[in-house]
Amino acid sequence: MGAGARRDPAPRPLRGRRYLVTALTSCLFWNTFGMSAAMDSKPNILLFVADDLGIGDIGCYGNNTIRTPNIDRLAREGVKLTQHIAAAPLCTPSRAAFLTGRYPIRSGMASSNRYRALQWNAGSGGLPANETTFARLLQKQGYTTGLIGKWHQGVNCESFNDHCHHPLNHGFDYFYGMPFTLLSNCQENKPPELDAALQAKLWLYSQIIALAVFTLTAGKLTGLVSICWKIIACFTLVGCIFFISWYSSYGFVQYWNCILMRNHDITEQPMRLERTASLMLKEAVSFIERHRPFLLFISFLHVHTPLFTTAKFLRKSRHGLYGDNVEEMDWMVGKILDSLDKEGLKNNTFTYFASDHGGQLEAQDGSAQLGGWNGIYKGGKGMGGWEGGIRVPGIFRWPGVLPAGIVIDEPTSLMDIYPTVVHLAGGILPQDRVIDGRNLMPLLRGRVQQSEHEFLFHYCGSYLHAVRWHQKDSGAIWKAHYVTPVFRPPGAGACYGKGICPCFGEGVTHHDPPLLFDLSRDPSEAKPLTGNTEPLFDIVIKKIGRAIEEHRRTLTPVPEQLSFYNIMWKPWLQPCCGTFPFCWCDKEGDSTHSL
Repeated sequence: MGAGARRDPAPRPLRGRRYLVTALTSCLFWNTFGMSAAMDSKPNILLFVADDLGIGDIGCYGNNTIRTPNIDRLAREGVKLTQHIAAAPLCTPSRAAFLTGRYPIRSGMASSNRYRALQWNAGSGGLPANETTFARLLQKQGYTTGLIGKWHQGVNCESFNDHCHHPLNHGFDYFYGMPFTLLSNCQENKPPELDAALQAKLWLYSQIIALAVFTLTAGKLTGLVSICWKIIACFTLVGCIFFISWYSSYGFVQYWNCILMRNHDITEQPMRLERTASLMLKEAVSFIERHRPFLLFISFLHVHTPLFTTAKFLRKSRHGLYGDNVEEMDWMVGKILDSLDKEGLKNNTFTYFASDHGGQLEAQDGSAQLGGWNGIYKGGKGMGGWEGGIRVPGIFRWPGVLPAGIVIDEPTSLMDIYPTVVHLAGGILPQDRVIDGRNLMPLLRGRVQQSEHEFLFHYCGSYLHAVRWHQKDSGAIWKAHYVTPVFRPPGAGACYGKGICPCFGEGVTHHDPPLLFDLSRDPSEAKPLTGNTEPLFDIVIKKIGRAIEEHRRTLTPVPEQLSFYNIMWKPWLQPCCGTFPFCWCDKEGDSTHSL
């Protein structure tokens, strides 16, 4: 397997510098016989992506308390990546990069304001129609393409049914799931999650206006205040308009955002969380049974808050509701893998498992942790530079083609899935744009020992926070941080009280010279290097600086999809299964969907 891989006979705790075992005999075997019958035809492609899962949450990455036997089985039977990097630390931009193989700043899916992900189904922003997803390219190669689960790349542009950002407009033949993302707002009796701080302010302002109207009215009636009724009426009207202007959106988030769709049709508005997991599982198994060759993207709603978990898995893990939710997701993975076995497709299916970014450290309910664990890595969701926000699980399985039980420590990216699956399908990458991902098959099969990536650029919104340089001749993996978030409270490792850390403004620190780490020696980014402690400090910083300049020359201006205007709620864009604003339906009926 060369210098970049080793066999991993059993799950081991996450640790720092890895000393790799060169398995020459195994390498020769796979290079000679790996081109098996499975390679003679186009493989089915099954992609699992979890939502907000930390790299330390599953057994094969060192967790010995949350049970994930099915994900662990994928790792035993395939290849595990230990330095698999998301292109962004939040859902919308990370998934845009995954689908297009391009940094989100290239498609306009990186934000320069504090809203770094789409906020509404009724926003006008989303993945632009001129972006070419891997699904569209595989369609052209004869694949039936499906997406089950979360989309979060927008729905409409100019009317409630133009579906310009919809999955079916981006190369998927079939879609069943949420066009948005799970939120605590989707579950009854949960505190609001969407723009919670702004909602609190709007409530306060509304109460102040109401109190002022009440005081003026009482003063007028008692003769204590000399004011005409017209002024009070005008003040009341302004207050009502203000309240309606914000409550018409934020007061009905469950109806506007928490919906299920089958293709263009809404099947549940609002969705009933108690049966969502079973519906998703049923759809995934049905898709596998009906189509050949297929590309199926299982985009889990797990393990995003509110962590709704069915009764079968509640209070079964040792990590509370979060652990229960992870274990339910793992069970779903197992059921889908079982369907491959039942159909005799295991050896002809390229299977992948990852998370869209790191776990959210700030997600808490009192003392209960509702977010993931990122192992030894600093930071978490929302942090564009620190490893905990962007280093995620990466597991590949294709029996007879990829070796089993191999661990690869080379830098790779979620963007690499794009050129990899296009290659497997026999397609051709677009030649009219920059593709930042690299085909992983030579690395996964052991034909090369090093990743094609020399530099990886770590953005927080549209702001470059850090850069990784893989110095291949020495094996060092340098990482320079130009901007880091200010943790609250100091030293806490997260931005508690803020939801997620900001990308700019008073909530970040700029570093000149940048903080420098060698991840091959210090994967936890605990001890920054200096000119006094690292002889190569100046050389490394200059090298990375030149790489940034070259990278920026490849960027071209594009419309910002996450601008304030594009992310705001627009009632004329609201997907509705009735006559707006009376949007309610349950087309799934009351049939049982037990797990």
